[in-house]
Amino acid sequence: MSVIDVIKSQDFFSTLTDEQAKLLSSISSLHSYPKDYILHYEQKYSSELLFLTDGLAKAYKIDKHSNEIFLYYIYKNTLISEISDLQEDTLHSFSNVELVEDSQILSIDYKKFKELFLDKHILCKAFANEVIKRSLQLQTLINREFIYDSVSKVAKMLDADLEMFNSLKRHDISLILNIQPATLSRVLNRLKRNKIIDIIQGKVIVLDISALVAVYEE
Repeated sequence: MSVIDVIKSQDFFSTLTDEQAKLLSSISSLHSYPKDYILHYEQKYSSELLFLTDGLAKAYKIDKHSNEIFLYYIYKNTLISEISDLQEDTLHSFSNVELVEDSQILSIDYKKFKELFLDKHILCKAFANEVIKRSLQLQTLINREFIYDSVSKVAKMLDADLEMFNSLKRHDISLILNIQPATLSRVLNRLKRNKIIDIIQGKVIVLDISALVAVYEE
């Protein structure tokens, strides 16, 4: 697909006219990267606004003991860049971003994007929605790390991202949720005994969504 075709395929840009999409394509470029490629490191600056048009990425930080702290997944048709100050012409990264799958990235000149679109009140609503979604992801992170117990963590992930849960190895899920693999196994068995989930050939099936939600909302 050409740059303009990719732009037109993204929900974020769905309100653009053909002329506006053509203008945006003139300040954009497409890049394909393999799995495990690191798009950017935390505390770095960039002049490019990045969108994940295909594939999957993850955001994470590294603690002082060199341990990886998982933050959240970034799905296709989503803004990758972190927006912290609309007054600046460069973007500052709060986290590391690594590709989990072979992926395609739409890269846009951020300064020109602001001048040609945001400063003219074009795409402002879509841009604000992406910032809000990122804020909600960080709220989920706070709940996961500081509020939820192990049972609530597992229940929340099953409710919010069952497909991802079933695609990952149990060890990787334990790292994401910051719990021991044995604890994850006990929680899953507990949920199964309570007939909230079933596990068939290693895949989790939710049987009672209301009961599952009640686990982490109570």
